[in-house]
Amino acid sequence: MLDAAEVDVLVIGGGVTGAGAALDAASRGLSVTLVEARDFAAGTSSRSSKLIHGGLRYLEQMDFALVREALKERGLLLNTLAPHLVHPVPFLFPLQHRVWERAYIGAGIALYDTLGGARTVPMHKHLSRSGALELAPALRDDAMTGAIRYYDAQVDDARHTMMIARTAAERGATVLTRTKVIGLERDGEKVVGARVIDLETGLAHTIRARTVISATGVWTDDMIKMTGVDFPFHVQMSKGVHIMVPRDRLDMHTGMIMRTEKSVLFVIPWAEHWIIGTTDTEWSLDKNHPTATAADVQYILDHVNSLLREPLTRADIVGTYAGLRPLMTGATKETAKLSREHAVAEPAPGLFVIAGGKYTTYRVMAADVVDAAAARLGGEVPASSTAQLPIVGAEGYFDLLGDVRAVAVDQRLPVDVVQRLLGRYGSLSTDIFDLIDADPTLRHPIPGASDHIAAEIVYAVTHEGALHLDDILTRRTRISIEVPDRGLAAAPEIARLIAPLLGWTDETANAEINRYYDRVHAELAANEAGDDAAANEARLVAAR
Repeated sequence: MLDAAEVDVLVIGGGVTGAGAALDAASRGLSVTLVEARDFAAGTSSRSSKLIHGGLRYLEQMDFALVREALKERGLLLNTLAPHLVHPVPFLFPLQHRVWERAYIGAGIALYDTLGGARTVPMHKHLSRSGALELAPALRDDAMTGAIRYYDAQVDDARHTMMIARTAAERGATVLTRTKVIGLERDGEKVVGARVIDLETGLAHTIRARTVISATGVWTDDMIKMTGVDFPFHVQMSKGVHIMVPRDRLDMHTGMIMRTEKSVLFVIPWAEHWIIGTTDTEWSLDKNHPTATAADVQYILDHVNSLLREPLTRADIVGTYAGLRPLMTGATKETAKLSREHAVAEPAPGLFVIAGGKYTTYRVMAADVVDAAAARLGGEVPASSTAQLPIVGAEGYFDLLGDVRAVAVDQRLPVDVVQRLLGRYGSLSTDIFDLIDADPTLRHPIPGASDHIAAEIVYAVTHEGALHLDDILTRRTRISIEVPDRGLAAAPEIARLIAPLLGWTDETANAEINRYYDRVHAELAANEAGDDAAANEARLVAAR
């Protein structure tokens, strides 16, 4: 298949922008192949703050266009494109100074609401100190003079990215994981495809394409080396670290945002947990496995504890993760100040590169780079239509949600389980129900990860492209960061469920389990390291 007919567009990179570009091109009627060296969202797109937002801090930087664009996309995702995956979430902004800060921050948040356009989320509200403490009793009395509550939205970034790729496949795109680009095909100066290797079989293939799109994020400079020509921009990596703590550890009924000396820190409700982060530091080491150090974790704890009655400790942390932001290089070396704008370039005829940007604006980035490719293709290529194209699971979601109790009775599942399934699969939850109907044992919870049922694990392989244990524990689910043992107890049962589906022998299954165990222990060792170099060395013991 890969060595067969020429395609209109070859997309390199299976993060949110690459998946978005594949969907955008396929929805215009173009033939598309997407290749990803690891798994969908294996890089930055599974390691964000899980927020769909305009970015309050960009208002302070006077970047109104970026905020307006992002808030428009937030509305589309909430109402049309992915209402099953993107949900409103309240945030408290504690105020530490009287009078002037309320006026200053309040004006900014009012502008934020205004730029957001139609009421996709509730408007902000000013709160007294007592009013703020009613929403967040975990905060110290003397930590604030009052607060402002506003709304943004959140998403499971890895699942969202994967479901965009599935939508692209439904529109005719060929989407391939574990397929690594090892070189570009040329006809003179023109790029006419790529040479790839299937990492599962070791077989090499050539994909011929009329245009090639590189959506490789922090690997953009690797693409520069592959082309042998200089790009009009480069990408600098910034590491962002998050920690997870149990929901009952903080008595709050809202998320929270606070200023730090470098940026902002979020406390984000996440099912039975809180996500707390992030950091913003330069990173120049391994791109595949950025890791949280002891210093990163302490930085987060110190800042959040400055507001809490009862401080969090390392013992409260059930998971950590680190991701790399692909920031276009600017005049300053401070990564917190580098641009989150995106750019499209054609450094060689037929090769289009998209870089920069932020998760929330992935669809705009995808449309922009496909527009550029379409201009090279010529002919009557339709304009982008993805602003009106729901991703899989969106259509029919509200009907099921409105009838959730009846669905739960019909499926003989607890209501909370059905609600959680709807928030992960949307209307595709019916596929999960079909699996249970065919095998009732699949309704049982996974030992060691009781928030998930066996049918979800099977579905990750049969419908969601998971090929390895890590794909499921880290991205199709979030078991690797949501249970204290990082999924070690759940791994054997998950391997047992998927082994026959993937044709694994007992030896292969045991190797997958051992590989996952090694990864967890390497990450835990890295978390104890004092600096990035030591953490990188510890993590690479189990690199894959």
